[in-house]
Amino acid sequence: MNELLILAFSLLAGVLLGAIFFGGLWWTVVRAISSKQPALWFLGSMLLRTGIVLSGFYFVSGGDWKRLLASLPGFIIARLVVTRLTRAAQQPGQLAQRAGHAP
Repeated sequence: MNELLILAFSLLAGVLLGAIFFGGLWWTVVRAISSKQPALWFLGSMLLRTGIVLSGFYFVSGGDWKRLLASLPGFIIARLVVTRLTRAAQQPGQLAQRAGHAP
């Protein structure tokens, strides 16, 4: 039972790491569109998000492949949730209008 609880926490940690990664990606896209130097936003965000997620997976796994394997579905679940939430928050063409493009 104890190992099942640890794997459940690993799954939740994967959800949290995925929310940080994909939520940060969405936030970066929104910020970079109106920035004068969007490449810096994307590069800095990628390095920061990747570092956080890799460190998180390293600590969550604790050297056990089962914990790492349990956290990966959580990461994918977070991707689906963040994608759905950000699509619901954005109206069609809203990002294109911010960037000055036609919808």
